[in-house]
Amino acid sequence: MATRRKSPARGRSVLTLLAALGTLTGAALAGAAPTGAAERGTPLAPGVVYEELDIQGAKGVTHAHVLSVDLRNAKVRLGLLYPGAVAARAPVSQLADAEGAVAGVNGDFFNITETQHPDADATGASVGPAIATGHVLKAAVPGGQRFGPALPPGTTTEEVIGMGTDRRARMGRLSLRGSVRTPDGTLPLGGLNQYALPVGSVGAFTAEWGSASRKRATCGTDTERAAPCSTDTFEVTLRQGRVVAAPDTPGTGPIARGTTVLVGRETGAQWLRKLAEGEKVSVTHRLVAAGSGVPYHFALGGYPLLTGGQPLPGLDDTTAAVRTAVGLADGGRRVLLLALDGAAEYRTGLTVAEVAEALRGLGAREGFSLDGGGSTTLVARAPGETAVSVRNHPTGGAERPVPNGIGVFVGR
Repeated sequence: MATRRKSPARGRSVLTLLAALGTLTGAALAGAAPTGAAERGTPLAPGVVYEELDIQGAKGVTHAHVLSVDLRNAKVRLGLLYPGAVAARAPVSQLADAEGAVAGVNGDFFNITETQHPDADATGASVGPAIATGHVLKAAVPGGQRFGPALPPGTTTEEVIGMGTDRRARMGRLSLRGSVRTPDGTLPLGGLNQYALPVGSVGAFTAEWGSASRKRATCGTDTERAAPCSTDTFEVTLRQGRVVAAPDTPGTGPIARGTTVLVGRETGAQWLRKLAEGEKVSVTHRLVAAGSGVPYHFALGGYPLLTGGQPLPGLDDTTAAVRTAVGLADGGRRVLLLALDGAAEYRTGLTVAEVAEALRGLGAREGFSLDGGGSTTLVARAPGETAVSVRNHPTGGAERPVPNGIGVFVGR
C-alpha cells in the first residue's frame, strides 16, 4: 500500500473547478496564482517540485499529486520508462528505480486483457507509438483496437507526448512509414511491434517486442477489437536479410538481435507464403512526426486534452475517474505531471473535461491524457533517499504493472 506524503501547509492549495448550467467554464487556484501552485510545493531536486492539491469536481472533492518539471534547467530531462520490452509490464516505482529517475508517472493505455479472445493472451503492450532515447520501439495499433475511453473527435491512436532533441516537451502525431521488399515486389509495412495489425497487412516484430505471443496481432479488425482472430495468418523469420523459417502460425518467444519476424494476416499472409527459405527480404521502418519536425528524444501515446490553452471540443464531461495527465507550459519548457489519488474518499475523480480545466488552471497551454484508473501512479524520491516512493494511493491498493511511463531525470 502506498503512503501519501503531505506537503507543508504553505504549499497546499485548493483548485476549484467552476461549472455553470452543467458546462465546465474554468478553473481557479485559491490563494495562489494559476502558474505558481506547483512551485510552492516541496523541491525534490533542482528544477523538480512536488505538490498536492485538493480539487473540487462536479462529483466531489478529489486529491491530486503534481510534479512540476523545469526543462530550462540543463540538468533536468524527461525520458521513457519501460521494462526493456514492448510486450512487458512492471510497476512505475520499479521502472523509475531501475533507470535512476527521481520521479515519474504511468504512461499509455495498453492491452490489459483478452476476454474476447481466450486463445490469444494479453500482451501488455501499449496502444500508441513509443520512442526511447531516440530509438523507435513501436507504432500505433488501428483505432478500433484501442483500449481505454473513447478518443476525442479528430484524434487518433498516433497521438503522442514527449520531449524533442531540442529539450522542449510537445504533443504531436507519429505515423509509421515502412516497407517489405522482396524479389517479387514491395509491400507497405502495416505495423511495428504492435499487439494488433491492420486487416490484410504485414507487420514486423523485432527484439524490442519481447517474448509474448504474436498471435494477438492477428485478432480483431481495424474497427472492432472483439472480432474473432483471423484464420488466415502466416509468419516468416528473417535473419541477416534472408528467410530462415516460415511457420504456418504466429509464434512466441524472444526474438534475437538482428532478427525480424514478419506476421501477415489475410492478404498479407498470402503474400508472405510466396517467400522461400534463403530468399532475400529487406524491411525498413521509421516513425514520421507531424508538425515541428524536431526528432523526439522520447515519446509515448495517449490523447490530447488542451491545445493553445483551449480544451479540445467533445471532451467527456460526464464520466469521472482517477486519471493521469500531462500539462505543458512556457512553450514546452515546463511540464506538469498530474496523478489523482485513488484513496476511497477521493475515488470519484474527475471527468476528462475537468482534468483539462485543472491543467489549464495550473498554467498549462497544452494537455495530454495518459492511462488512469488502477494504472494511475506518481512516484518521487525525496532528497537523500535512494529509491522512489509512491505518492498517491493506487486505486487497487497496490501498484499496477504498466508497459511504460514518463521518468524525470536529474544530473545525467
